Amino acid sequence: QVRLVESGGGLVQAGGSLRLSCAASGRIFSINVMAWYRQAPGEQRELVATITNGGSTNRSDSVKGRFTISRDNAKNTVYLQMNSLKPEDTAVYYCRMTSRGYDYWGQGTQVTVSS
Repeated sequence: QVRLVESGGGLVQAGGSLRLSCAASGRIFSINVMAWYRQAPGEQRELVATITNGGSTNRSDSVKGRFTISRDNAKNTVYLQMNSLKPEDTAVYYCRMTSRGYDYWGQGTQVTVSS
């Protein structure tokens, strides 16, 4: 079993920055993909960014140039650096790990961007 715990959310003004962290614990296999998703009220959950254990990344068009995903394999932690935040980035941000056909989700952390 794998447990994912997100942290770093909060309230920030438009144009500000936040750094989210997601720490994984439990039976973690070295080969995995970690990702950040977000879900705004009344909206579907959407993919924000992904990163493989080898460091290959992908981001949605809506966050390119503003958000950066990274990971520390030694700490089993993935990060999401969010810069130039906009009110439309307001959402609950979730961490996800996919490994060997298994799927794990964190509980989410709230990010609120005020205008």
